[in-house]
Amino acid sequence: MSRPVFNPPSGTPVMTAIEQSGSLAGLLQLQKQSAHYLSSIQSVLPPGLGAQIKAGPIDQDGWCLLVQHNAAGAKLRQLLPAISAHLRAQGHPVHQIRVKVMSQG
Repeated sequence: MSRPVFNPPSGTPVMTAIEQSGSLAGLLQLQKQSAHYLSSIQSVLPPGLGAQIKAGPIDQDGWCLLVQHNAAGAKLRQLLPAISAHLRAQGHPVHQIRVKVMSQG
């Protein structure tokens, strides 16, 4: 069984096409939610660490934070209990937070 193909009209802005596509709109919403979570935890992070972190994917297992190097990852892992508590206090349903170091290269 083939999937229906979404063909936006020619000249449609990219964001409009994404919003009109069910699966892409869902991914866009998850990306916005991840970015919102990251911005909401900035007050919990020590100065300078926030610049080392990028919002990663949200999936059924939880939320992933991406860091630039191992030292930032280690510090972030120490802060996970405080980050989780902060997100829960703000009403965000994050059950697990993973930290992944981005590959250099």
